[in-house]
Amino acid sequence: MSKLWGGRFTKQTNRLVEQYTASIGFDKLLAEEDVQGSLAHVSMLGKCGILPEEDVDKIKEGLHTVLGQIRRGELEYSIENEDIHMNIEKQLIDEIGPVGGKLHTGRSRNDQVATDMHLYLRKRVVEFVGLLHDLQEALLEQAKANQETILPGYTHLQRAQPILFAHHLMAYVSMFQRDIERLQDSYRRINVLPLGAGALAGTTFPIDRHYVAEQLHFDSVYENSLDAVSDRDFIIEFLADASILMMHLSRLSEELVLWSSTEFRFIELDDAFCTGSSIMPQKKNPDVPELVRGKTGRVYGNLMGLLTVLKSLPLAYNKDMQEDKEGMFDTVETLQGALKLFAPMIATMKVNRGQMRDAVNKDFSNATDIADFLANKGMPFRQAHEVIGKTVLYCIQNNKFLLDLTLEEFKQFSSLFDENIYDVLQPEAVVNARNVYGGTASEQVAAAIGRAETKLVATADWVVEYTEKSK
Repeated sequence: MSKLWGGRFTKQTNRLVEQYTASIGFDKLLAEEDVQGSLAHVSMLGKCGILPEEDVDKIKEGLHTVLGQIRRGELEYSIENEDIHMNIEKQLIDEIGPVGGKLHTGRSRNDQVATDMHLYLRKRVVEFVGLLHDLQEALLEQAKANQETILPGYTHLQRAQPILFAHHLMAYVSMFQRDIERLQDSYRRINVLPLGAGALAGTTFPIDRHYVAEQLHFDSVYENSLDAVSDRDFIIEFLADASILMMHLSRLSEELVLWSSTEFRFIELDDAFCTGSSIMPQKKNPDVPELVRGKTGRVYGNLMGLLTVLKSLPLAYNKDMQEDKEGMFDTVETLQGALKLFAPMIATMKVNRGQMRDAVNKDFSNATDIADFLANKGMPFRQAHEVIGKTVLYCIQNNKFLLDLTLEEFKQFSSLFDENIYDVLQPEAVVNARNVYGGTASEQVAAAIGRAETKLVATADWVVEYTEKSK
């Protein structure tokens, strides 16, 4: 089979070279975007009088036929045709004859593939914002159901201070909100049209790039043709955003693994999101969060891989840049799997409120409030800190907790103690004493939930608007 670019060559391409350089094995995922871009391109060729209308109509009809074959899984891809662009163009020519070869007028595979990836990635960004919205919604529902549930808060994985479980969950709502905002911001740089840049220098044909941008719902076009075909910043930015997002999912995964262990027993994941052991029948393993935690590394690797590919490439296009796709596709697939599972897993999670409360009652996480109690009575905080340290040591040595101490025992350490100390030490009092913006007090958590729900509505509206723009 002769190559569509084969006029310059006197020999057939070595079969091993074809296999090594072909990208059709993975860039076939861009098939619909490739047709979408081609339809806008040929419409522009007709508008500008570069192709006669009868050719434009015939090419459009052929492209729609090929698109139908793609969607029905009927298009057969061949490595002899190297990539998705040449496979589709070859199929188009087979369908409508030599006129199909006019489609490539005024463009190069360099600006064509860049356009395909912009079209592909903007759809995925909108999809992921929608999936993050669903995850936030699940977290918010659990938070609203646990506004009175108290558990130990941790630093260094050591019990620190009592907090509301809702407050803990809302921390992740905030983290995922930043992920949403990063993705939304990245859309602006993804939604820039490279088509019309040609191989690197533009084209001699009197094309209208802004018309194509309008047809494809791009906000703008690249200002520089060299930059248009060699820029992969928008993919790197997506991979960086995805890496941060996976890091957040991994941190939550780690807590789910810990909390569902026998040692904690704070939560129980639904059976639908766990697996068993082939040898130990009693086991219920949190495989989903464990695997999300593990897959975070591959997303990091995809980011570092593309950064390394691009770090020393001269302008404009180089074959090295074919390596930009597999990591992007892999990251998209990884995020899709994780986010589609996480929302229902959180929504069906059982919270063991009694176990959390027992943990709070059997630790010293209320110790800081005793120091504050003494400081409010005039004792310097640093001195109060030392007094409470000795009080806690006494409790440990005598197998007691702070609320087990009698007033006489408290007074061994300071005469400033009085009966009010027992009210101060109650977990509810400890939690609600932190009534500052962003704190764990019930009033503040309720307000945070309200603010998050407002943002949730705005995110849903954004997804609807940009889903339409990205079609």
